[in-house]
Amino acid sequence: MKLRADFLRVADGQRWTTPSILLQMRASPEGIADGKIRAGFTATKKLGNAVQRNRAKRRLRAAVQAVMPLHARAGHDYVLVARDGSLTRSYPELLSDLTLAIGKVHAMRPRKSNP
Repeated sequence: MKLRADFLRVADGQRWTTPSILLQMRASPEGIADGKIRAGFTATKKLGNAVQRNRAKRRLRAAVQAVMPLHARAGHDYVLVARDGSLTRSYPELLSDLTLAIGKVHAMRPRKSNP
């Protein structure tokens, strides 16, 4: 995902926080993703300088490639927001955090949208 509107739409969906990521999830709009899994990545300046933010996003992209095909659901959009732990946690812990977060957001009841 690259459009700001997509990130804002997903922000209104389910979310789960782990030490390394904040995962946001929402079903894709009809006809947009064609049953695919879409993911977006973000890291705020609070995380550190550009080098640290890019490193965190690269680690999250690698984790998504390993975990999402097995645990994510087609037709859903996911946004991963890097947290401090995304730089310091080991890669297996990062994978575990992502797997846990995916399971939790799909187990939640959908949030009520604001009018």
